[in-house]
Amino acid sequence: MDNRISFKLWGRYALFTDPVTRTGGEKCSYHLPTYEAIKGVLKSIYWKPTLVWHVDKVRVMKPLRTQTKGTKPLTWNGGNSLAIYTFLRDVEYQVEAHFEWNEHRPELEADRIDGKHYSILKRTLEKGGRQDIFLGTRDCQGYVEPCKFGSGEGAYDGIDELGFGLMFHSFAYPDETGGENLESLFWQATLKKGILQFPRPEDCATRRIIRPMTVKPFGIGTNLKDVATEEAEL
Repeated sequence: MDNRISFKLWGRYALFTDPVTRTGGEKCSYHLPTYEAIKGVLKSIYWKPTLVWHVDKVRVMKPLRTQTKGTKPLTWNGGNSLAIYTFLRDVEYQVEAHFEWNEHRPELEADRIDGKHYSILKRTLEKGGRQDIFLGTRDCQGYVEPCKFGSGEGAYDGIDELGFGLMFHSFAYPDETGGENLESLFWQATLKKGILQFPRPEDCATRRIIRPMTVKPFGIGTNLKDVATEEAEL
């Protein structure tokens, strides 16, 4: 099955928020993108509940730089407050990822048509995605285009290993795990030769239950188009 893509991802700013900094109201970005953030980019390029995206690896192409900016985030009671956010500046990555059929969605088995999803995916990637691309948060616009993973010179190709400690990895949703809870996953991030090799979500040993969650139902012909119809409409 053709299911693997690689692409260039870049933007002026990125904010992959460290959850430790959320409580104070002044967010600070991780130095590296999270699995969940890249997965969000993949879903903006192409996604259906029939499939699940897996991020394999990310290559850091430009030096890690930060910049602080004054912002006015919305408050719960209405209006705005003043906060200082720490962003990554002038970022560029190469991403390699693949999708698999969502085995926890047996009702969508008829939509698992080999080739058609990949055909639509390639076309949407060449056009920059189906939806707006964001680098961590909506404040940071991103852009994508196809590329060959490993091409060109990266900023950290000559460094054997850089450790970044415990980082947020992703959320585990019941419709992708078959469980009954929304969980947050963490891992020990290490950059090797400029490449961040992600473990699969089920291989993350550090997990925390956030809350119980039910699965949203989908049905072909009700709230979901089958892939053949989508391809014909392109």
